[in-house]
Order: sequence, then C-alpha cells, then structure tokens
Amino acid sequence: MIQGEAIWTPPTDWRERFEMGRYVEWLRTERVLDFAGYDELWRWSVSDLEGFWASIWDYFGVRAHTPYERVLGSREMPGAEWFPGATLNYAEHAVGRDEDLDAVAIVAHSQTRETRELTFGELREQVARARAGLQRLGVGPGDRVVAYLPNIPETAVAFLAAASLGAVWATCPPEFGVKSVVDRLGQLEPKVLLAVGGYVYGEKLIDRGENVAGIRERLPSLETVVEVAYAGDAIPGAISWEELLSEPGPLEFDPVPFAHPLYVLFSSGTTGLPKAIVHGHGGILLEHLKNLGLAWDVRPGDRLQWFTTTAWMMWNALVSTLLLRASIVMLDGNPGYPDLGHAWQLAEETRPTLMGISPGFALACRKQGIEPGRQYDLSSLRSLTVAGSPLPVDGFEWIYEQVDESVLLINGSGGTDVCSGMVQGCPLLPVYAGEIAGRCLGVDVAAFDEHGEEVVGELGELVIRQPMPSMAVEFWNDPGYERYRAAYFDHYPGIWRHGDWIVFTERGSCIITGRSDATLNRGGVRLGTSEFYSALEELDEVVDSLVVHLESEDELILFVVLREGLELDDAMRKRIAGALRDALSPRHVPDTIVALPMIPQTLTGKKLELPVKRILAGVPAAEVVSPDALVNPASIEPVVAYASTRPRPGES
Repeated sequence: MIQGEAIWTPPTDWRERFEMGRYVEWLRTERVLDFAGYDELWRWSVSDLEGFWASIWDYFGVRAHTPYERVLGSREMPGAEWFPGATLNYAEHAVGRDEDLDAVAIVAHSQTRETRELTFGELREQVARARAGLQRLGVGPGDRVVAYLPNIPETAVAFLAAASLGAVWATCPPEFGVKSVVDRLGQLEPKVLLAVGGYVYGEKLIDRGENVAGIRERLPSLETVVEVAYAGDAIPGAISWEELLSEPGPLEFDPVPFAHPLYVLFSSGTTGLPKAIVHGHGGILLEHLKNLGLAWDVRPGDRLQWFTTTAWMMWNALVSTLLLRASIVMLDGNPGYPDLGHAWQLAEETRPTLMGISPGFALACRKQGIEPGRQYDLSSLRSLTVAGSPLPVDGFEWIYEQVDESVLLINGSGGTDVCSGMVQGCPLLPVYAGEIAGRCLGVDVAAFDEHGEEVVGELGELVIRQPMPSMAVEFWNDPGYERYRAAYFDHYPGIWRHGDWIVFTERGSCIITGRSDATLNRGGVRLGTSEFYSALEELDEVVDSLVVHLESEDELILFVVLREGLELDDAMRKRIAGALRDALSPRHVPDTIVALPMIPQTLTGKKLELPVKRILAGVPAAEVVSPDALVNPASIEPVVAYASTRPRPGES
C-alpha cells in the first residue's frame, strides 16, 4: 500500500445509505440546492455560511426557546456573533425524547465496578434529580460546577444537570495530581466539586483521598463537595451522590443565549497555567450535530465506543453522541489491560456501530500481531474513527487488512480550541492511505505560507479563514481577549492560525506533519516530526521517539525508547539512521541519537517537542515545563541531564 492510494470509495447509493446523503437530498427538496458530491457541498458550506448553518439548525430540529434574529450578527474574528436573539439549552437535546425512554443511552464498562446500563428514561430521571440537588446547593446560571471524576455515567449526569441550569462545567480525571487540577479548576472559582475517593487501574487500587483533600484546601471558593462512591475511603465532609439525587424534580432546561458558557476545556499547560477555553451551548450543539451526525454518520439507535479520559475533548464528543439519540460506551481503567485485545473484545460485547481508536493503539496492535477481524466478531461496525495524532500508511493498511476491508475509516484532526474536527474523512469521500480525506463542512480551512497566501502541494500553516460556531467563545478571565488574540490571531490578523503544519493535495486531501512551533528546518527544507515517528514505527526495536532540531547549531537530535533488553550501541544507531534514510531522506538522518527510559508527554498524551528543544538550547527546565503537567514528572529529568553534558557539534 502506498501513500495516496484510494482504499475505500463511497458506494453509488450514498444518498440513501448515509445520513450525509439524506441531508444532501433534504437540501435538494427543502432548499432547492443540488450537489453532485462532497466538493460542491463543502464549497457551498463555506461560501454561504448563513445558509449552511441555518440548514443544520433546521435539519436536526434544534429546539429554541426564542428564535434567532439572523444567523451571523458579526463575522469579525475574534468576536463573531452567531444566532443573536436565540435562547436554547444543550442538555435539552442530549436526554432523548419521549419515544426513547426504553432505549439504552449509556453502557459503562469499568475496572472498578460491574458493568452498568442507563436507558434514556433513567438518564432523564437522574438528570432531573441531579438538577434539583444542585439547585438545593444554590447552583444557578453562570456558577461553576467542576468534577474530579472518571469516565462513568455519574459524570455525564452531573454535566447535563449543570448544563440544564446554565451552570458552567469543567472536569479533570482522577489520575491528575493536585497541582494539575488546581491549575485548571482553580481558574474558575467553582462552587461545587464532584469527586471520587479512588479508582482501579488494571488490578491496582489508586487511592485519591489525599488528592481530594489537597484540592479542597486550594479551592477556597468551594461550598460543597459531592462524593461519587467508586473506590477508596469515604471523603470526609462530603455529601453523597445518593443525597444529591435524593429528591425528584422536574426535567427542565433554563434557556440561555447561544454563546452562554457550556463548559471549559483546558490546554496541556506545559508552561504556566493551562488556557481555560470556554465553549458555548449553541456552538457545541450545532457543531456536534453536524460532525457526529453527518461526517461520523451517527443515527438514532447507533452506538459509539471510544476510550477517553475526562480531560480530552473526545469525552465531550462522546457525550454529544446522545444528541443524535444514539448510545455511548463509557470505558474507565487501563485500556491495555489485560492486553490490547480487550478493547476489541468489548466491541464484540457492546456491538458499537462506530468505534474510536488512537493511531498509537492501532500501531501497537499491529506490532503485537493482533488480528481483530479474525479474533472477534466486529460485524456491528460501520465506521472506525482515528484521532489524536497522524496515522501513517501502515496504520491504514493494518486496519483494512486486519479489522474489516469494508469499514469506513474516518481519520481526522481538530482540537480542543474548536472541540471538533477541522479536516477529516466522511462517507462521501474516498479513504486515501496515509492522508486525511478532506475539509470538514462549514470549516474554511487552508494552508498559508509566511506571507498569508494559500498554498497547495507544499507545507503551510493550518488556518481557518472564516468563523465557525464552535470556535472558543473566549478564554476564562481574559479581559480584552488579549490571550485569546495572541493564541490564534497575532500571526495572520483576522485569520485563525491553529499551530499545525499541513499540506493539501490537489484533490483536497491533506497531511498534518506536526506542530508548526516544533518544525524541523534542514537545508531550507521543512520536515514534519510525524514523518520521523511514522518511519520509526516500522522498527520493532523502537518503542517511542521524539525529535528536535536546534537551528543555531543545525543539529538534529533524536530521542528513542528501545524495547526492553536492548542497548543503543553503534549497530543500533546505524540501524535507526538507515531506516530514516531509506524511508525518508538523508536530511532526516539525525546527528545525535539518545536513549531515554520514557518520552516526556503531557497528561493529554502530547510529546514535549518544543519544551525539550528549549531545554537543549539552554533554557532552565523550570521555565519551560511544569512537571505536574506530565504523565511522569521524572521523564524530563534524563533530558535535563543530557542537556547539561551533551557535546556540541564539532566538539571532541
């Protein structure tokens, strides 16, 4: 299989088979708009933003308490005003309808307790009770309700109850340490915290009692702590989840303006406080209806299984599957326990129509020789979604050979900043090996050169040229939008710069090659870090890697984690260098290869390319990385030690 090879093509009956096809037919009959295929549809979606987003509103039947005056009150970025005059509530759309009461909404698999299920009727009752409980605690519109909870049904119930009141939600998973939690949730000055006293990871009980005590001590705004009984000792001074839900209440939804804060997501926070990214009710509602309903082809009665912690935006997307009156599989614990086949075994048991995995998981399964399509019954799957990092050609090949040759692989890229995709596959586009199929509907995305001109066929900055409803409303406590402007709009005024390098092909597919602030530039040629990682995935000896380029010395440094029992001797260095030369080019051969016990990564799984580069350039580690933002704080120490002793090019 070669890059760019079409390995899946839309069937001829796409108008009848997929929700996006039915939407195209609806546009033809209801809007007198006729589109032959995806390219025409996308061009219309960005040339007539108002017409497109109004059609999404109508097609999915958004329920407004007061109607909107127009679709776009202002197009200016930042500051675009969507659907002025409208009031609505996200949660009202996520709890199903009267005809869904007996349908399963949530299937929860956990390594801490037995499997649980909630129907939409049970979900509605629990949301109503939790709403009444929060009201008794004095929670109202604009108050912050935060959680230190894993991916379990109570987390979804609490979120929807808070949203129903117009309160603002934010969450951290219990694997985060005290500082990581306080750095994030402390910015919001929350009124209520929901927490667990512990959880089980694989076979190990992780007690979180001391963490909860430390968090409470450092969040002076807290008035109430609610304990969700899960594992570990009871939390002193907390009320129980059962007490919160002890009294019935009406299932009501406070109408809020379109941009009213729904939840706050956080950046990785490798340096300083994480950015507190505010998303609004209406923007998330419309974007997730569009993306999950059309691009992911989620329909009533479908089911999504995706492992995610509550720190990742994929948790928010998982919960939004309920908007389509489809069910979700909530997974908590070690995704690789007892082995990598466990996730596929769960898919056999839970029967999802759509399953999400990470590229790293797919490649790890490939290396271990797992053959899911042969070993497990995956006949329920229509689609497989991959996100989190670029998927190399070998990942595509493995999925189509070892999972299912007929499955639609939806490979995409987006971000916490829009809580959705910007570029991705969909049922109306071919699947191209090693590439992302195209641009998302309603997202005017392009590649820009340093002069702000669009480029095709060469690397450029990923930009969005027009507003989309789910762009972050603001950063929390950011007067005058100063941090917000600096994050996205300083480079190209009025244009959203996302911070990724991307190359678009002539046919509209694309490849993300890495973060633009960590780009490698050798001999005037820009090299994406993802190219290195994809090539090294082919070496069984290499478990993980990280590459940086020090421009001032023109030194390319590659850090590797080797398989247990192996040493980085001259023979291994030559093998790694040869693999990069053969797979990529002589420019990709590193000057220096260094073995590490572990690659430093953030709590959300991002490699620390830029902080490592700055440490190697002589900047003190304390100035560029917060250890508490790392999966393993000690993982940065070998890098610091190497930086203090490393020989410079030309030194003996």
